[in-house]
Amino acid sequence: MSASLPPRGRGTASNPFNRFAPTQVIATDDGWFQEVPPSAATEVRLETAKSIITRNQSPDLPFDRSINPYRGCEHGCIYCYARPSHAYWDMSPGIDFETKLIAKTNAVALLEQQLSKPGYRCAPINLGANTDPYQPIERQHMLTRKTLEVLLRYRHPVTIVTKGSMILRDLDILTELAKQRLVAVMISLTTLDNQLKCIMEPRAASPAARLRAIGVLREQGIKVGVLCSPMIPMINDMELESLLEKAKQAGAQSASYMFVRLPREVAPLFEEWLHAHYPQRAEHVLSLIRQSRDGELYDSRFGHRFRGEGAFAELIAKRFALAIKRFGLNQRGDFKLDCSQFCPPGGQLALL
Repeated sequence: MSASLPPRGRGTASNPFNRFAPTQVIATDDGWFQEVPPSAATEVRLETAKSIITRNQSPDLPFDRSINPYRGCEHGCIYCYARPSHAYWDMSPGIDFETKLIAKTNAVALLEQQLSKPGYRCAPINLGANTDPYQPIERQHMLTRKTLEVLLRYRHPVTIVTKGSMILRDLDILTELAKQRLVAVMISLTTLDNQLKCIMEPRAASPAARLRAIGVLREQGIKVGVLCSPMIPMINDMELESLLEKAKQAGAQSASYMFVRLPREVAPLFEEWLHAHYPQRAEHVLSLIRQSRDGELYDSRFGHRFRGEGAFAELIAKRFALAIKRFGLNQRGDFKLDCSQFCPPGGQLALL
């Protein structure tokens, strides 16, 4: 198992072939040339997308539609379950996923078109289901902000999942949405250890910045919860109670968690990361994951993929249940959003 360290500020050092590649070329050192390390610079490609609202029928998810303004994610989280999606664009789920990003430049126009269709039925749209809507390139492209502006204009409910403190930039829009019960935010908080954050989620906001975001959002009357995801055995699971306690102190109203998921190309990337950063405990971590996944590193079955099964997964579930009860983070009912106010493009907004 390779133990190569990634370039500074990146989650992985590898760029494995995507599973759809018709051919594979393997470079070998013949001793004639000195190897030049691959560039770690970020490249953003502009895309004219065909659609912007993605539908799902997963019983594990609390929403049936989502918007991802970007493909790939500069945060570089090594465990990210979305990495395999980059293979559909003939790119690697490895460092390509972090550095070769795609911005859907026509997202706003497409959203207005889809909301105005006669058969459209309003239900909360999630931002952040696949890649983070507040990753660093949002500063330049502002597709997330423009999407929120459209949703506010037509009074459409939205939920947001992010580990980016840039969400505070959009407080003006989020506050207006909150006044009409049209928004709820989940801040992903995986560790309080800055050193672990820097190698596990290299370009995401610091733990302190995420806790501050929770506090500011709550002060502005915005529904906000904490998502402790993923819980990784012997890496961050020991922080679960501390994460929930700090989130509650910051202002979080609810909490959720997920057990680590390693689909397709994510598994070997994660294994490489473990051996590079935690060589002495790598096999123990992988063993506990397999014990929770029926002997495999991933289980895609609905009802199992988010929680796992077996003694270790059950222990995390019990710890989580006790902690959210103790900290008062089990009030999910307050997060229900109002779909009755939706007025599609071209419709007549109520005067009162």
